[in-house]
Amino acid sequence: MTQASSRVLWLQVWGLATVQGAIALVWVVYNLYLLQLLNQFGFPAALATGLLILENGLAAIMEPLMGSLSDRSQRWIGSRFPFIAVGIILSATVFIAIPTLAVFGPHLQSLRWLMPITLIAWALAMTVFRSPALSLLGRYAFTTNLPQAASILTLVGGLAGALGPLANGFILSLGPMVAFTAGSFVLLAAAVALRCVHPNQQVQTSQPDSEDAPSQKTRPRISIAALALLMGTGIGVGLGFRLLMQNFPKILVAQGVAQPNLILGMIFVTLALTAIPAGRLATHWGNRIAIIAGLGAMALVCSMMVLNPNSWIAGAIAIAFGAAFSLVSNGTIPFALSMVPSDKGGLGTGMYFSGGAIANSVFGSLFGTGDSLSPTVGGSVAAIAFAIAGLCVFATSKLRTANH
Repeated sequence: MTQASSRVLWLQVWGLATVQGAIALVWVVYNLYLLQLLNQFGFPAALATGLLILENGLAAIMEPLMGSLSDRSQRWIGSRFPFIAVGIILSATVFIAIPTLAVFGPHLQSLRWLMPITLIAWALAMTVFRSPALSLLGRYAFTTNLPQAASILTLVGGLAGALGPLANGFILSLGPMVAFTAGSFVLLAAAVALRCVHPNQQVQTSQPDSEDAPSQKTRPRISIAALALLMGTGIGVGLGFRLLMQNFPKILVAQGVAQPNLILGMIFVTLALTAIPAGRLATHWGNRIAIIAGLGAMALVCSMMVLNPNSWIAGAIAIAFGAAFSLVSNGTIPFALSMVPSDKGGLGTGMYFSGGAIANSVFGSLFGTGDSLSPTVGGSVAAIAFAIAGLCVFATSKLRTANH
């Protein structure tokens, strides 16, 4: 085994990447069918927005709560996997119940409200295991190599996310029963894959601390300021990404750009293809610097997307955003883990995801689907959101210096 490979447990990282890919895939299926399922039960389209607001609001609480409970599980029984396995089994079971209800529910008026309740239950079930599972990354690599390890998660997640814009017609042609059943089995297969690679393994950590890795001696207690900045980063990234994904298609359609879904798909494909080089770059630069650089580039791209793009310019913007997003996506979980003591990784990961959920919930509450925002305003706000996220990351380095 080479020195580089001994610093990362690649087998466990790939096992964890299957979970990340499964999460991305089932959310693609859910978002594609949400309106269709609600309309089938006679609910207005506006209910979809309301459900997403409620789901994100609950996730803002559940993500750090489940992460913290998994931290206790790690301390008490030496493993997070039972917590993760229960969450995945619950999610897969409820996910397959959704199309089953869609088959029989419309014929029974008494079951009408079971559909939105089941949709909310599934979204909550997904929060049970996401933070606990992804916090395992901290066990699988030295801190300086975490962005490189996280690049595998970005690679798999990006490819799964690309199915939304690139394969939406095919997924919808399957029908809800086939699509949701396949998603359920993918979730269960991911749990089996993670279990088979012995998820409780841990890389040997006899290494000096890096600038991104405050040790337990350096940070013996949880810093409220660090958690606030971590959540602020999640809010900025979540809000900026949502605004870009809502505004960019409208700009493309308004300018008559052919195949806007293909342009959007290029973001995810580029995210996946540049993940590994971006991980190596972050390992060389340092994780905070890489995240700040990525967020700065994303803010610049958002300010440029309101220009009148033709297909070539739109493609270049999509590629630039995907490449910049790789630096951010690779670095967020390692960054979250660096903000908390080593035995609080689930809480740190959950706080970051909580920030993204807050951004989506508040945005939905204020702007609904975002149709009231002009592309110029949306792009400008997205750029500001990414810039604020970068400032939060920068402030954490100042916070650490102050703590010393």
